[in-house]
Amino acid sequence: MALDSRQWKVILGVLGSLIVIGSALSTRYLVTSLAKEEQDKVEQWVMANTSIINMSDEEAAICNITLPTTIISNNRTIPMIIVGDRGEIIDGRNFGGNRDEDSTFLAGKLREFQEEGYTPINFHENKLYYSESTLLKRLRYFPYIQLALLGAFILLAYFALSAVRRSEQNRVWVGMAKETAHQLGTPISAIMAWVEHLKEEYQSDEEIDMIADEMGRDVDRLQLVADRFNKIGSTPELTPEPIADVVEEVYNYMSVRAPRKMDFTLDLGDCVRECTFAINRHLFQWVLENLVRNALDAMDGKGKLVISAYARGEIAHIEVRDSGKGIPANKHKSVFRPGYTTKKRGWGLGLSLAKRIVEEYHGGKIFVQESVVGQGSTFAVEVPLSR
Repeated sequence: MALDSRQWKVILGVLGSLIVIGSALSTRYLVTSLAKEEQDKVEQWVMANTSIINMSDEEAAICNITLPTTIISNNRTIPMIIVGDRGEIIDGRNFGGNRDEDSTFLAGKLREFQEEGYTPINFHENKLYYSESTLLKRLRYFPYIQLALLGAFILLAYFALSAVRRSEQNRVWVGMAKETAHQLGTPISAIMAWVEHLKEEYQSDEEIDMIADEMGRDVDRLQLVADRFNKIGSTPELTPEPIADVVEEVYNYMSVRAPRKMDFTLDLGDCVRECTFAINRHLFQWVLENLVRNALDAMDGKGKLVISAYARGEIAHIEVRDSGKGIPANKHKSVFRPGYTTKKRGWGLGLSLAKRIVEEYHGGKIFVQESVVGQGSTFAVEVPLSR
């Protein structure tokens, strides 16, 4: 059985957690082992130096001191400071560069060792302070670095899966829209032919001629709907259109279909009649009609609905304001997600498609400008003006 994106996210999360835990445990073991090994090396270094210091000249002449000198010379990674009985710094080793001879630097490091509670090792009549090697310090930070890299990988995988899911959804919607347009084509053509037949057959009957004209207008509307569906998924052609004409056309079409108890008005700013914006008229009007239908549904047949349009700088701003049920604040973004709906019937694709049309095709924005539960909502669409 194929796994969906949510299951893959859970699997990635579990695998990531196991990798982090396993890495942390193994790194902790390595750090502990290496720290113990470095401690042993320091103690061996002290013993080797002590044996040579305590050796008389006669013993040095006859004894093989290769082993202690090898132990001393091989300790090149563990930083050490030798301090005399009066607190003076006698020697510094393995700090890198010229810092072994830098008295100021060594004094600072000694203060760090003492403040951090390092327990010195008695060395002849002196004390030996030492710290972890650079390798050991880096190894302690390795789990955090690995965790950051793994987190970045999981984050990239999450976004990749989300992108794949959105791409799959888009392909489904595009395919469904184009198939719908294709399926509508045949009955629309047949109805158009029947309308023409009625007009020719009953030219003298005014009532049938009037009915045929109304049917013709409805067929034209169906043809427009099919054309809109067919444009989903392909880059539409944008042409400069007068804002006022586009909005008025939507208002005129929707106002006659609104309930009689509805106070439905149009408010156009003074300068908006002189402005144009580059749009695909059919698709953009679909967006506005969708917003108006949602507003009508939210008011249950009565209330106040206003479509307003005005220019704001270089932006055409269109609002659809209703006095309906309102939308909770935490749902303002969710309403544009595919599948979100409060209706008993519907797939929840209207606002999702509207968002795609406005943002991807027209380079604009669509958003909930204001909404109060029980008082109404205002949806806004912004599109750049034509120059």
